[in-house]
Amino acid sequence: MPDIESIKADMARPLKIVQVLPALNSGGVERGAVELARELVRGGHTSVVISFGGRMVESLVAEGSLHIVMPVHRKSLVSVFQVRPMRQLLASLDADIVHVRSRMPAWIVWLAWRKMDPASRPKLVSTFHGMYSVNGYSAVMARAEHCIAISNCVQRYMQDNYNIENTRVTLIPRGLDPSAFNDNSCSKEWQNELYAKYPLMRGKHIILMPGRLTRWKGQKAFLDMMARLVQLRDDCHGVVVGDAEPGKQHYLDELLDKQVELGLSQQVSFVGHRSDIAAFYSLAAITCHMSNKEEPFGRTVPESLASGTPVVAYDRGGASESLNAGFPQGLVPADDVVAFAARVADLIAAENAISLPESYYLASQTASTLAVYEKLLAE
Repeated sequence: MPDIESIKADMARPLKIVQVLPALNSGGVERGAVELARELVRGGHTSVVISFGGRMVESLVAEGSLHIVMPVHRKSLVSVFQVRPMRQLLASLDADIVHVRSRMPAWIVWLAWRKMDPASRPKLVSTFHGMYSVNGYSAVMARAEHCIAISNCVQRYMQDNYNIENTRVTLIPRGLDPSAFNDNSCSKEWQNELYAKYPLMRGKHIILMPGRLTRWKGQKAFLDMMARLVQLRDDCHGVVVGDAEPGKQHYLDELLDKQVELGLSQQVSFVGHRSDIAAFYSLAAITCHMSNKEEPFGRTVPESLASGTPVVAYDRGGASESLNAGFPQGLVPADDVVAFAARVADLIAAENAISLPESYYLASQTASTLAVYEKLLAE
């Protein structure tokens, strides 16, 4: 049994961390993995990410991580053919930690990892990014040596459904980089370019609805809310930021039809996927979060608060937790579109005090995640 000083000396060395997730296109899980990878590199550690690739790979590599393309994204039995290559890859990488962030990659990694030599294999960590359907497929996330929960409601879900011991779970809210959310991104030049493309936004209070276009994110409810809001105030313009998911273009078509049906063609703009979301947060008067089910975290809530922009959200799930922590006056009863519109109208004219705890920032997340890694390695 090594003494405490030798453990401390070992922990002082740089670590090699492998993160595994399906792809790197868009979304909170992907952005979180890329941001953690960047912070690991900044801290002198070696960062490796395994995924099927995507639009975020270029920035990941530019910031110092190694990206390895592997088809770990298919929710299919054919993915078992990736188990042996994964075992060989993990052995060749000689990593300290392998960190899984999604169920299918977790199955591939776990099946590979369990047949490796326990004396030399990496420590296995999982992050529950969601409250998955409770079944054998999802249970693989609980088989890691240590599990991270991104919110209190996710931690309750983990312990209620998988009986994970308290000692194997750590609550670490997803952190954001404060330097990415500041007024500098919303320059006059940027605004002028935006208004040239979307002239109906000029001179209006921007009511922002960020998030990929999928039914549970609540874009339809946002349109209903905007129809009521413009009756209360005629100086608002709704902006929906986000793309339709692959194969779900029909949902965007439904939203555009509903926009016309509600007479909002002049009051709401759909701007698609944007890489300048921080500028939109700074421009907005209010950011809306309207998911129609309990969301595990709700990344747009702390991001907007970090930008100094108030958020109105339904009082449920992870979004409720972060809003309670930083701007509780933005909470409204779940699914009450009328109350939502009234709260937006009230907050536009109010003096709003926002205070987001340090635990919602990237430095805290990185330090807490490294503490999990180091605890496992010490054990």
